[in-house]
Amino acid sequence: MESFFRTHKYLVEHLDDVIPRLLMTQIDWTQRLIGIKGTRGVGKTTFLLQYAKEFFDVEKKDCLYINLNQFYFTVRTITSFAKEFVENGGKTLLLDQVYKYPEWSKELQECYEQFPQLKIVFAGSTMMKLEEDEVLAPIVDVYNLRGFSFREFLNILFHKDFPAYTLEDIIANHRKISEDILAQIKPLEHLWAYMHHGYYPFFLEKRNFSENLLKTVNMMLEVDVLYIRQIELTYLPKLRKLLYLLSLSAPGKPNISQLSIDCEISRATVTNYMEYLRSARLINMLYKEGEEFPKKPDLVYMHNTNLMFPLKMTPIEDQALRETFFYNQLHHYDSKLKRGGKNGMFIVEHNNNRYKFKIEGQKSRGKNKTELIYAVGNLETGENNVIPLWLFGFLY
Repeated sequence: MESFFRTHKYLVEHLDDVIPRLLMTQIDWTQRLIGIKGTRGVGKTTFLLQYAKEFFDVEKKDCLYINLNQFYFTVRTITSFAKEFVENGGKTLLLDQVYKYPEWSKELQECYEQFPQLKIVFAGSTMMKLEEDEVLAPIVDVYNLRGFSFREFLNILFHKDFPAYTLEDIIANHRKISEDILAQIKPLEHLWAYMHHGYYPFFLEKRNFSENLLKTVNMMLEVDVLYIRQIELTYLPKLRKLLYLLSLSAPGKPNISQLSIDCEISRATVTNYMEYLRSARLINMLYKEGEEFPKKPDLVYMHNTNLMFPLKMTPIEDQALRETFFYNQLHHYDSKLKRGGKNGMFIVEHNNNRYKFKIEGQKSRGKNKTELIYAVGNLETGENNVIPLWLFGFLY
């Protein structure tokens, strides 16, 4: 136990000063069992350590971070470890990479029932279906840690404290909000940099971003998809090929029959693998209104713009970047998005409101339709129903 406390102290004390994530203020920390899902590379470990640093005194030893990658937990159960921790005055246990431990779901339930004075916060992959887990679903509060929004990216780079805005705020007050932000910084000048490398926190590291991202993507496929969904390793090349082929046409309408031929797997397997890639947050799938999985999506997008560069390795159209950016930022705002009928059009449902957006590179002349909201790429400020695209990066 003391060895774990020493590691915990070292990690907390050597944690770099970074801007807190918005999720930190959105979690109900009074709950006893909290699950934080996030794709590989978005900063789940850092998030847990930030929580420990902000809310606990490391000398009191009432909070402990442990990584279940530790070989120690091949012979020690979570339940017995938690029992010892509680008996020594422990109150909050932070468990990282929980899915690496067999029977983790069952033992978390045991801890919840046996130690009512203990709070457990655990982090794991987006591939974990916590909401469908019969054992944990009734007792766990689940949250999603996203990659950096454009707002968070700017706050980190320029040591700012820009707040997040609701979609309704942006639609109603976008000109005033834009002017307030523009008084401090020129967001449009930094939008391409965010699209290229701003989504994943490791852009702050002194390593080649593209190579690091490719390594992360491969780990997502090898561990988060194959391991958690229990797919045989022999299928990994087919899964990698499918992702690559989808990236070449994204955003585009998938030809399931051709993908089946190219990847040498059945049409049903193509559809299932696409859903796995979506769950791993490598792609997004856009459907027409009234349709959803397991039907074929109308369009496939990469999950975020950063993924488009190292996977495709060819020039990327500006419109593809604009649409992918919009989809990603709105999708992470927990909005429901559907295809709006024409290219570059999205139907967004949020808080019982329904909006129709058109994504454009520059403001249209003489075609402004009042039933549409235009998200325009080259604008600093807008007017009426014409809104700068970059402002949708301030939703979270």
